[in-house]
Order: sequence, then structure tokens, then C-alpha cells
Amino acid sequence: MSSAPIVVHPPSAGGGRRITVHRHGRDEILGLAHSDRDLIVFLETAGILDPEQVLDDPRWVEWRGGRPHQWDAA
Repeated sequence: MSSAPIVVHPPSAGGGRRITVHRHGRDEILGLAHSDRDLIVFLETAGILDPEQVLDDPRWVEWRGGRPHQWDAA
């Protein structure tokens, strides 16, 4: 189990990936991203400074199921 505060969940059957952030002792759903740009917008809204720099940092983001930056169902 990762300690990364941001989780990009496996691609859904219809495409897109649910994004959650762990803060204030709980997981919050940020939304369903269909691209890196969507993910960046969600992270900016959550208050992450310079979100483009954390996408490939495993200390910040855990990509579950599927490859990083893969947005459609495999």
C-alpha cells in the first residue's frame, strides 16, 4: 500500500479514472479524469502547487491498475 496522498484509480469500462486525495484523515473524491489535463485541473483545485511536477512522483501520486497516463479502458 502506498502512502501517496493522490490516487489515480484503474480505468473504468467507459474510460476515465477516478481521482482521490487523502487529506484531513480521509479520502476525498476529486472527480473522474479523462486526461492528464483533467488530473492537473483537479489537483490545482485541491490546492496542489505545480501539479505537473508531481504526476510521476510516487511520493505524491499512486497510479493503480493500468499504466500511468493511460485514460481509457485497456
